[in-house]
Amino acid sequence: MSEATDGTVDRGAVKAYLQGLQKRITATLEQQDGKARFRGDRWDRPEGGGGESRVLEDGALLEKGGVGFSHVMGPRMPASATQARPELAGASFEAMGVSLVFHPLNPYVPTTHMNVRFFVADPPGGKPVWWFGGGFDLTPYYPFEDDVREWHAATRSICAPFGADVYPRYKDWCDRYFNLPHRGETRGVGGLFYDDLNEWGFERCFAFMRAVGDGFLGTYLPIVERRRDTPWGERERDFQLYRRGRYVEFNLVYDRGTIFGLQSNGRTESILMSLPPLVTWKYDWKPEPGSPEARLYSDFLRPRDWLGA
Repeated sequence: MSEATDGTVDRGAVKAYLQGLQKRITATLEQQDGKARFRGDRWDRPEGGGGESRVLEDGALLEKGGVGFSHVMGPRMPASATQARPELAGASFEAMGVSLVFHPLNPYVPTTHMNVRFFVADPPGGKPVWWFGGGFDLTPYYPFEDDVREWHAATRSICAPFGADVYPRYKDWCDRYFNLPHRGETRGVGGLFYDDLNEWGFERCFAFMRAVGDGFLGTYLPIVERRRDTPWGERERDFQLYRRGRYVEFNLVYDRGTIFGLQSNGRTESILMSLPPLVTWKYDWKPEPGSPEARLYSDFLRPRDWLGA
């Protein structure tokens, strides 16, 4: 973990970028949706800092979408942030980020998540310790191989300027992180995930954050455009609501951002705005063999080299 003085870490530049990113993404999705608009909700945290949640509901494209910006600080690191960094226990901290989840109405349009964040710990008597984290992933219900391959090709292109090893390393990390071990399946078809990033120095790490944040919509929206007008009915809707349950399970049991937000006394409504508006659980349900629903399980909910020969 790198140490840096305030002279080499521009916290203000990171905050300004994140606030601008939230505005750009919400403006683009309002245009794409064409029916509903995001409702802004500013909030303050008693221990320090706050943020703004923007939520769109009952749209033509999105049944629910949330794009949140947060900038919080406190005198003591939450336990979830020190498990891998015990030397920072007791340090004050500052964290900022943008996180989004889109739950489309049409079951043929995948759910997606994106997060970019920056963290600084200030140990007593020591220099600031900082790192970046984030990524994005895709959770389809009725996936198409061409869509998934295009998603990963675009993800690789975002990572390419930062080294040939970046995409495979962060793709593998994503497959391992967005995983439900109690179900024996991945949450979706992956993307990229990274954390503790500081070995490149502040400017290059910040540039990578911007590449991920700026590149996300260009990776997701082409899939939206192809699938948003696909006809669907009760069968597809029932399966979408059932599979959304897996999303809820991951977010409430394993997601680091959810755990950090709750442990740091963040605003509960903003932390949980990533959850879908409607979801169902069925006891011991299994898809019909040979069905499109069964193909999701057999062909997609496992780590794969989507860009191999």
